[in-house]
Amino acid sequence: MTNLVATQRRGHTLVDGMPRPGCPERVIKGIFLIVICSLVVFPFIGVISTSLATPQEVTQAGGFVMFPTQGISLTAYRSIFAGGTVTQALLVSGFVTVVGIAISLSLTCTLGWALSRRRTVGNKALLMLVLVSLLFNPGLIPTYLVVQQFGLLDSLWALIIPTCVSAFNVIVVRAFFVGLPGEVLDSAMIDGASEWKTFRYIGLPLSRAVVAVIGLFYGVSYWNSFFHALLYINDASKWPLQLVLRTYVVNGVEIGGQDLGVAGEVLPPQTAIQMAILMVSVIPILCVYPFIQRHFAKGVLTGAVKG
Repeated sequence: MTNLVATQRRGHTLVDGMPRPGCPERVIKGIFLIVICSLVVFPFIGVISTSLATPQEVTQAGGFVMFPTQGISLTAYRSIFAGGTVTQALLVSGFVTVVGIAISLSLTCTLGWALSRRRTVGNKALLMLVLVSLLFNPGLIPTYLVVQQFGLLDSLWALIIPTCVSAFNVIVVRAFFVGLPGEVLDSAMIDGASEWKTFRYIGLPLSRAVVAVIGLFYGVSYWNSFFHALLYINDASKWPLQLVLRTYVVNGVEIGGQDLGVAGEVLPPQTAIQMAILMVSVIPILCVYPFIQRHFAKGVLTGAVKG
């Protein structure tokens, strides 16, 4: 007790039983965090600035503008939204993401609920099958042959069905359902609720946090996926936005007026168009994340080891 009082008198307030870091430690941590944040923020500012800078300023700067000084121009965005490849890819990515999230959440939540109920027929065998699929990947060639056998090549369903259920997400949802109060579920069953009604009116409302986070995981996965489109999609009109981003930004392929739907018009510099495409691919996730953030910590820590 004497040591505790002495520590508080010296200005080292205890936080969770540990002495508060001294001033030098806090200064070093602050500098470190500022440096890390700068490494993330400044390139992002450069991308935004280049996409919004005037074509003349981008040309004068040699392709990359950190802070536009000659005004703001939406020429690059008007070019990519003129109805060409980028617009079509944005619609494809939106369809794949929305439909994929709906299918994935439906299958994941129902499977997780079934695995959490001990009286489900074949519960242990099904759980073991899920765990095996989590530990052992079938491989690229077998997966491609299965997609080909089902006639999904050059179809948008090839971007959804092969990855619509994640074994890891099923385990997380199952762990959450197992942790629900058994008394509440038993009382619903006593009142005559069927298994489906118990799941729909009790299980799902109590699991909004984990459903929101799993939905975010699926959404980011569908939105950012390009590899499956690279494998299964040959028709350029069915390319998702990330494959367009990889082709015209990462690989540096020049995008022409015919690709953008503005043939015959003077295009902005390629760098401005590339940065505009990059911003379009990032903004949807940035807009959705703040609404999910309040559920994120609770949903991610579901099933974690507690001490």
